[in-house]
Amino acid sequence: MSTTPRSRLRAQKTPLPHAAVQQDGTRRRILEEALQLFANEGFHGASIRTLAKAVGLQPSTLYSHFPSKEHVLAELARVGHEAHHEALREALLSAGPGPVEQVRALVRAHTLQHATHPQLAVVVNEELYALAPELAAPALAQREKSSALLVEAISRGVALGVFTPPEVLVTAAAIATMGLRIPYWYEPSEALPIDRLADLHAELALRMLGVRLSP
Repeated sequence: MSTTPRSRLRAQKTPLPHAAVQQDGTRRRILEEALQLFANEGFHGASIRTLAKAVGLQPSTLYSHFPSKEHVLAELARVGHEAHHEALREALLSAGPGPVEQVRALVRAHTLQHATHPQLAVVVNEELYALAPELAAPALAQREKSSALLVEAISRGVALGVFTPPEVLVTAAAIATMGLRIPYWYEPSEALPIDRLADLHAELALRMLGVRLSP
């Protein structure tokens, strides 16, 4: 059996989104190191002692910044979900009034977030359920708001006769899942840059909704 640390990611180390992090100094360094540890080893696989050592602190000093390892994860979940929702909201505001333009903008933003911050995407999507309900609740509420943006855009398209999905919620979930899997296989390259990936995901999403795109 291998004794090397497992890694669930293909993508290289990426920073936290600056706009979503309200802390600087030691708290930020704790979050940045925790992000890498939780992404590569899992929340339960990373000890508070390992995290403290990575930041250059004693465990007791780390506890003065966060009451527990769970609170570190909860803060990462908040950061990730808020950054994701803000990206979707800005994309929707800048899109045209039509449902095709809105879905394209939402899917592109969703893809870009997961491709640009793969470690954060993995942590907030896989490790969130390690939290007690009261710690997970803020992130889950934000997730529901983000999901609603896509569902509402699809529903408008259905009402206008533009989209013909077999079922709105199922199709919306399938579209979202394309983005969730990005950290496990995607690495930016000249052959497939991030913007091209976002365009492809948007095209796939619209095809799933029954839109006939020009060749």
